[in-house]
Amino acid sequence: MPTPARLEAAIDRLRRARVFSRQFLPDLTEAEWWWSPPQFTTHIAWQVGHLAVAQYNLCLRRIRGRTQDDEALISDAFINSFKLGSQPVVGASHNLPLTEVQRVFDAVHHQALQELPLVDNAELDNPVEQPHPLFKTKLGAIEWSSQHELVHAGQIALIRRLMGKPPLR
Repeated sequence: MPTPARLEAAIDRLRRARVFSRQFLPDLTEAEWWWSPPQFTTHIAWQVGHLAVAQYNLCLRRIRGRTQDDEALISDAFINSFKLGSQPVVGASHNLPLTEVQRVFDAVHHQALQELPLVDNAELDNPVEQPHPLFKTKLGAIEWSSQHELVHAGQIALIRRLMGKPPLR
């Protein structure tokens, strides 16, 4: 079954948003992942973990529900650490290991790209179980994921600038 054009366009935006976000990460030291500006409690590790949780919720959980296999993909503890309303905690010692944050960020994205092309066209118009002010349907959830990622990519870029790193764009 071919992927519907509207879904393929949404998946393409997910891919492009991830490429944009990833450009801000390769040159960071582990300490820089956990660095917080003095006036705010946030750090790049929290932003990246939050993106993993959001993409999971928008592109997998809201589309097909939480499965038994999802605990290995993204644990409940991970979700609780980075979900909407969670508070970033300063310092690596008070957080999940950076390698786990990075693994889940990549694994959720990979899983979404594997599963989404298989979603039936008619299913895309079904309402999501958890309503959201910006979308009502499953396709809307997928579309919001890339837009949400770009918002947080901007926050990651700002954190980098506050560290004194030069702009990349």
